[in-house]
Amino acid sequence: MIQSIVATLKAKAGQEADFQATALKLVAAVRANEPGCLLYALNKTDDPSTFVFMERYADEEALKFHRTTEHFKTLGRAMGAFMDGPPTVQRMVELG
Repeated sequence: MIQSIVATLKAKAGQEADFQATALKLVAAVRANEPGCLLYALNKTDDPSTFVFMERYADEEALKFHRTTEHFKTLGRAMGAFMDGPPTVQRMVELG
């Protein structure tokens, strides 16, 4: 079953550019190294400090693999330094 994630993250005031640069490195690494990831996109909202990751995985195994990768661990930790609180994560299973 296709797995989808929508993760909303808020950057600390004044650190939006640093957050975005780090997050885009993660996007590039995921796209280059995770064939089971069907979509991994960083989006910016009307609020300049709020970003949304839209993710889509071929199956549960691809999602689990994503969480074990070195780029996810390293760049995720780096993004955390620029974040204003924990992300809001919505996990979904595609029905059709």
